[in-house]
Order: sequence, then structure tokens, then C-alpha cells
Amino acid sequence: MKPCMDVEATMKHERSSGILLHPTSLSTAYGIGDLGPSAYRFIDFLERSGQTLWQMLPLGPTGYGDSPYQTLSAFGGNPMLISPELLVEDDLLYSKEIEAPEFDQAYVSYDRVIPYKLNLLKKAYLHFKLRPNHQLAEPFSLFCAKEAAWLEDFVLFFALKSHHGNRPWTEWPKELRRREPEALAAYAEEFHSELQWYRFVQFIFFHQFEKLHRYAQKHHVKLIGDLPIFLAHDSSDVWSHPEWFELDSTGRPTVVAGVPPDYFSKTGQRWGNPLYNWKVLKKEKYAFWVDRFDHMAEMFDLVRIDHFRGFASYWEIPVDEETAIYGRWQKGPGLEFFRTIEKEMGRKLPVIAEDLGIITQDVADLLEALDYPGMAVLQFGFSSMKSNDPSVFLPHNLRDNQVVYTGTHDNDTVVGWWSKQSEEVRDFTRRYLNTDARMIHRDMIRAALGTVCRMALFPMQDLLGLGSESYMNRPGTTGGNWQWRMQDDALNTFLEEDLMEMTKLYGRTVYKSVKYLEDGNKFEK
Repeated sequence: MKPCMDVEATMKHERSSGILLHPTSLSTAYGIGDLGPSAYRFIDFLERSGQTLWQMLPLGPTGYGDSPYQTLSAFGGNPMLISPELLVEDDLLYSKEIEAPEFDQAYVSYDRVIPYKLNLLKKAYLHFKLRPNHQLAEPFSLFCAKEAAWLEDFVLFFALKSHHGNRPWTEWPKELRRREPEALAAYAEEFHSELQWYRFVQFIFFHQFEKLHRYAQKHHVKLIGDLPIFLAHDSSDVWSHPEWFELDSTGRPTVVAGVPPDYFSKTGQRWGNPLYNWKVLKKEKYAFWVDRFDHMAEMFDLVRIDHFRGFASYWEIPVDEETAIYGRWQKGPGLEFFRTIEKEMGRKLPVIAEDLGIITQDVADLLEALDYPGMAVLQFGFSSMKSNDPSVFLPHNLRDNQVVYTGTHDNDTVVGWWSKQSEEVRDFTRRYLNTDARMIHRDMIRAALGTVCRMALFPMQDLLGLGSESYMNRPGTTGGNWQWRMQDDALNTFLEEDLMEMTKLYGRTVYKSVKYLEDGNKFEK
């Protein structure tokens, strides 16, 4: 799918703004946010408040730790985001079947949510299977045919993983680890019904997401997806194509991904993902990455590339090291990679490059050559700042071809960040922003909106003025992350009117008066 002209305009000319909110954080009665009514209400809120961007975190299926950046597939969708209410609308469940137990409304309890959602999906598949003339029968068949290139490995991987007690694929029998054709064919025949269920779940995810995307486009909201550079080792892609990764003869990584010590962590971050064998991928004209970008371009209007610097040079950590301290920089595929991707796809990629962390000259040169917008985080501009020590992240130093954030999913909230700053930083920030800082979150949003950056984004937690208890992810930690949920009454009229006023003030929305016809439908004047 080619990027629309208005997407290119957003990236190159128009000033726009929006909110970073992962769908899991939406308020529902089902223990976790999803692609259902609450997502549609959020798009309505964005439209009414003058916002035209909704940035999400990666939407792939997650494993241990529930991190969306440790996805078990480069292409699959997370079943936990499927809406029970939309299953009822599609005549796949009865209303009484989605009645939920009382879930925590402030945080996602994955250990309770996952079995509840999987049980619903199995019931939905049973309804679907017993009705061969169901309205979704033909779309399901078309989906399976269109997505077969990744879907067939995906469903077999998950069926085998379930059959082997969810153990990593490196602990499966040798013939399955090595993907011997006769063994795979035998298991595929034995698990025929289970494979069909996994196909059905993926179909429903993309069916619901596509409807949401169409609604967003109708309401002038562009969806920003997030593409993790690395995959989890225990993923369908690594199992099905081990030659693409730096693995030993048993399938285990020899080196793993991470970043050296930086402002997020004194010992760096040892992510543990397998690193790519770029020589093999290059010989195949990066076909895997062409497919990834093509897949993302179909789903989203813009794509944020997480850890963009890894394409210039990446931090290689020996697999037996417990921290990221004793790694080394290795040269990435660089400009040739992106030129090949764009040539194969026949278009320039609608990309936001996450260029945070330790940025060396090779990264800066790659970003300049590609002319992709990078990122700037205002928290870094002020927290590393002394009154006579200029920071590249202060508002007056930003550039138009950047996307400015008050913070990201890896940052504390603005309110939480502010509570931890020295008096020197606070004094400078108050003088710089000309504020008493009683609503520092609003001050920072206003500062972001006022920059020359063409796009401005801020986490929902900052818009709501929440503290550190609403942190999305604490880098370098493995527990208690990715759980924050927005309260049901958070999106109020005062919030949307205030945000609309600030957004209009800094030229990031074109206000349109709304008239209503006799039948209640609206048109914009």
C-alpha cells in the first residue's frame, strides 16, 4: 500500500500533533484495552481535541515479560487486543458469553487476562466452525491465502509450542528444531484443527484492526506503528529461518542485542534478542525486511523504527555476559539496506527514526542521507541541563525534520520526572518555560506544540498529568511493565477543549466548523 499524499504532507509540510497510547492501556471491562469501542472513542477524542496522530507500540504477540518489543512474530497480531464486543457484533459470540470477571481497572493483570481472552476466542471459533455460511467465511479464506507466506509458519510454530508445554523451540525434538519436512508435515496433519484456530485468531485480529484503521482515516487520524528492529529468539521467524540470525548449530544465539550504558541504565540494556546475519539477508535482497515494511505500510500511515541506530552500527554482546557492559560496536547494513528496501518496494518509506541513546557520526550521516525525521525528547533537554550548558533537546535547538516528544514509553511521566529533578534543573526549567510549574505536564506539552518540529507527540499519561505510578516501561527491569491502564472517565470535555486550544494556538490543526444535517449526520465546513 503506497503512503497517501496527506501522509507525505504530514511528514514534510503540515504541522501536526497527537498522542502516544498503546491499545492495551485503553479502558474496557475485559482487563485490557483492545481494538473495540474504547479505541473508537479515543479516535473521537483525538478528532475533537485537534489531534491527527495516534502512535501505538508494536502490536505483535508477546511472550515472557509481556513486552511488545519481544514479539514472537514479525507479522502476527496480539490476540489479547481482540475486542469481545466486536466478536458479538460479528455474530461470533453471544452477549452473555463475554461477561467478564472483575478485573483491575488500573493495571493489566496478564495472568488473568490471557486465559480469559483465549477461552473467548476458542468459543468464537467454535461458533464460526459450526456455521460454514458465516458472513466472515469468505474473508477468512481470502486472508489465509493472502498471508500464507508468514501465516503457515506462524500457526505451526504456536501449535508446536503449545504441544511441547510452551518450551522454547530449541528444546523441541531434533527433527522439529531442524524443520525436517516429513516431521513438519506429520505434525501439521495431526494438528489440523488447532492450526485452523490459530489462523482464525489472526484473521480476527486483522479484521478488527482494518476496521479501526478505516475509522481513523475517516476522522482524519493517522496511525503510527512501531517496528522493533529485533525479534525474540523464541519466535516463529527465528525458528523458521535460523539462517537469518547469528545462531550456533543447536539454534542458540552466539551473540545478543542490547545497548551500552546510557542515560537509561548505568549497566546498559541486555535485551537478549538474537542478532541478524546481515550477509545472508543481503544476498536475498533483504526480502524478509521488504516483507516487514510492506506489512507495516498496509497497517499504518507512518512507521516508527525502534532503535534505528542499529542499522548504522549495533551493540553486540557475547551471549554469556550477564549485562551489556562488555559488548562491542559492529557495523550495520547502513544506507545500502534502505536504498535496497525502497527500490524493492518502489517508494520512499513513511518512517520516523528513533535515534535516541548514544548517537555516533555514522548514525547522524545515515539519517541525513535518508532524510527521515529523527526524535527529540524534551525531558532529556531539561534534565541534562545546567543554565550555561546548551542541550540539543531544548526547544530552541530542535529542527523541523524532527518529531518532538515530552517523553516516550521508556521515560518516566513528566510529573514523575519533575519530582526527581534537582533544584538547579527546576529553576532553569521554570525560567525557560516562564511558568510556576504547578502544571508542569501541561507546560511541557505546550512547549512541544510550540517547537518548529513538524510533528509533536506526548504520552497519554502526560496529558493526564499522572505520576510515576503510571510508568509504561522501566528500561533494564523485567517485571511490572506494560501494565498501565487509563481510567474510564479520563477523556473529559475540559481536557479536549484545552488541548484543542493549545493545538490551534501553535498551528497544528485546521479548525473546521461542524454543521449537522436533519438526519444527524455531520459535514465539515
